[in-house]
Amino acid sequence: MAYQNPYQPYMYQYPYTPQPAQQRQDQGLVWVQGEAGAKSYLVAPGATVLLMDSEGSKFYLKTADASGVPLPLRVFEYKEMTAKDAPKPVAYVTVEEFEKFKEEMKHEQPTV
Repeated sequence: MAYQNPYQPYMYQYPYTPQPAQQRQDQGLVWVQGEAGAKSYLVAPGATVLLMDSEGSKFYLKTADASGVPLPLRVFEYKEMTAKDAPKPVAYVTVEEFEKFKEEMKHEQPTV
C-alpha cells in the first residue's frame, strides 16, 4: 500500500501493461538504382533483403551477419519466360520397355 503525501493530491496510477512488439510488415519490392544503390542500401543485422534494379534486369541479395557487417553482394539477372522457353518434357522408359531391353542385352552379350 502506498502512503500519500498530504501536500499532493492523490492520483491513481494505472498498472504498466507493455504493448506487444510490432511485427514487421512486408513492404513489397525494394527498388534501387544499379549496383551502387544496392551496395549503399542499409540492411538490419542478421537480415537478407531482395533489391530490384530499376535500371536493368538484375536483382540483388544483400545480407548482413549478426553483428551488422554486410556480406558480399549477390547479383542475379532475370528474364521473362515464354511458352517457347518452357522446358521440354522428359521421355521416360516404362518398366516393360526396360525389361525387354534387358532381355535383348542378355542375349547379345556372350557369357564369359
